[in-house]
Amino acid sequence: MLIRPATESDHATIKRVVRAARINPMDLDWRRFLIAQDADAGNIIGVGQIKAHNDGSCELASIAVIPEKQKQGIGSAIVRALMAKESPPLFLFCQAKLEMYYTRFGFRKIGVEEMTTYYKRMWRLVNAMPEFIRANVHVIVMKWDG
Repeated sequence: MLIRPATESDHATIKRVVRAARINPMDLDWRRFLIAQDADAGNIIGVGQIKAHNDGSCELASIAVIPEKQKQGIGSAIVRALMAKESPPLFLFCQAKLEMYYTRFGFRKIGVEEMTTYYKRMWRLVNAMPEFIRANVHVIVMKWDG
C-alpha cells in the first residue's frame, strides 16, 4: 500500500469512496486529501483529509476505506499519515461507537466547553437531526492535543 497526496484525477473516486462509506459527502476538496493506493493494482482503496475551518480549527475528516479492504489497517495508516503532517490541536466528529477507535491515536472526547465555535454549532445541529435521533445515532467531538 502506498499513501500519497491526491491529484485532481482522484476527485471522482474520492467522492465515490466517501459516499459508499455513508459519511458526510460535503466539502471534498481533493487538494486536502491523502489517498491509500493498492501497491499491486494501483487503485484507490482509502481516503482521508484535514479540513481547516474559519474559526482556525482543523478537522480530521472523510476517513473511508473501500469495503473489501476494511479491517486491514488502511484507515489507521491514513489517520497516522494525516496526523503526522498536522500540528495539534486536531478535532474530529464521529459516531459515539467509534470513540475507542480514535482513542488509539490519542484523541479524547471533549465537552461543549472545549469545542471551538464551529464544532459547537455543528455538534448541536447534527445531534438534533431527526434522522439521527430516530436511528439513535449520537455524534461526538474528539480532540488530539499532540
